[in-house]
Amino acid sequence: MSETHSPALRAETIRGSGLYNKDLAPVASERRRWRTYNYAALWISMSVNIPTYMLASGMIAGGMNWKQALFTVFLGNVLVLIPMLLNAHAGARYGIPFPVFARASFGVLGANVPAILRALVACGWFGIQTWIGGEAINAMIVALAPGWAHFHYGPAVCFAFFWLLNVLVIVRGIETIRFLQGISAPFLLLIGFALLLWAREKAGGFGPMLATPSKFQTFGEFFRFFVPSLTGVVGFWATVSLNIPDFTRYARSQRDQIVGQALGLPATMTFYSFIGIAVTSATLIIFGEALWNPVSVLARLGNPWAVVLAMIALLMATLNVNVAANVVSPANDFSNLSPRRISFRAGGLITCAVGILMQPWKLMADYGSYIFGWLVGYSGFLGPIAGVLICDYFVVRKKLLVVEDLYERDGRYEYSRGFHWAAIVALAAGAGVAFIGLVVPPLRVLYNYAWFVGFLVSFAAYFVLMHRVEPVAQPAD
Repeated sequence: MSETHSPALRAETIRGSGLYNKDLAPVASERRRWRTYNYAALWISMSVNIPTYMLASGMIAGGMNWKQALFTVFLGNVLVLIPMLLNAHAGARYGIPFPVFARASFGVLGANVPAILRALVACGWFGIQTWIGGEAINAMIVALAPGWAHFHYGPAVCFAFFWLLNVLVIVRGIETIRFLQGISAPFLLLIGFALLLWAREKAGGFGPMLATPSKFQTFGEFFRFFVPSLTGVVGFWATVSLNIPDFTRYARSQRDQIVGQALGLPATMTFYSFIGIAVTSATLIIFGEALWNPVSVLARLGNPWAVVLAMIALLMATLNVNVAANVVSPANDFSNLSPRRISFRAGGLITCAVGILMQPWKLMADYGSYIFGWLVGYSGFLGPIAGVLICDYFVVRKKLLVVEDLYERDGRYEYSRGFHWAAIVALAAGAGVAFIGLVVPPLRVLYNYAWFVGFLVSFAAYFVLMHRVEPVAQPAD
């Protein structure tokens, strides 16, 4: 069978397959209109969010100075850009989304394994964003009615209210917040700039704000905090580094998606992180403690109506980002398990329910739980997935896929009843080595490098299995 270069070729042969629907279909060449600007704009809109602020501010709260924190954020985003661009190639070349791309390495049914792992991470992010929204509502009520601060269950009630608001949007359909699309990032930029100007005035200028020294006395102390922090930065976008084909399938060319992403991701993340770094550094001067949560900082603005205005802006932006970034993808992943039984709406409701079960209030309890527990933790699963995908596509298959077989049972990607056990074993090996550091204290370094360790182990394991145990015949070029 010859290689399929055009995603539209032989489309009529796969439309009747149970593995096909219009959302998973290859994008025809005439619909690929995204250019460099589109990908740069995509990363600008996705990078400007509260978790980005908190990622950087958490490093300041943990003891870094502003230069160390900014360098860690920049380096982490440059590193994660590498697997991002590698996984993006298949989407741009064949017009296929992530779940379909994963079928080549994991099997037409086994692809559900990485898809669901990614979906569970998105559920956790949904819970985190919802908790942030609940905190904003709680701070807004306290600003108008100070007595609310003494109500023990106030934060929980506000979280439940914002969670129900998200559920309402999902039930009514994504169209209900389309009017918010495109203004979430500007709102958050305005909030960030407002905080920066406020902190500059209160702290007496940028000099004092950025003069806070690192608490680490030796390089060894710094390095022990730097390594998991760097892994956390990589883990921050580890999910999108997997499902980036969902976006690059619309690319006009490989150059457009490569240049657009390279321009948009590191620069925007570093810029918005600087706001979090500078403001958190200033809070050490203003309040005598590092406030890493921007909601906590906004709540201390003094003017209650300024607090309310800032919180309304934050709520609108958080609702939009949450539904767009943390519901759409996992809803499709859950629906992919059983397309005829689980609709997109049902998948969205599953996402909401799992988001609560993941207890975001514990993930956001402090910067340690957020960076070392959440970001580093889930990177131990996503790094191995990236290792398998990249090894399979670039090393084993030399970038050659047969698109129609990705949508067919009994094709070349059927493997063993739809599952490719070499990929699943390699994934398990990478995750197992990464997480052994949580069980065996002397091997803690493996967990601190979870994404990197998992990636390398799974890449190597899959390479060995495919070349020594299960050689793959290449399609004719």
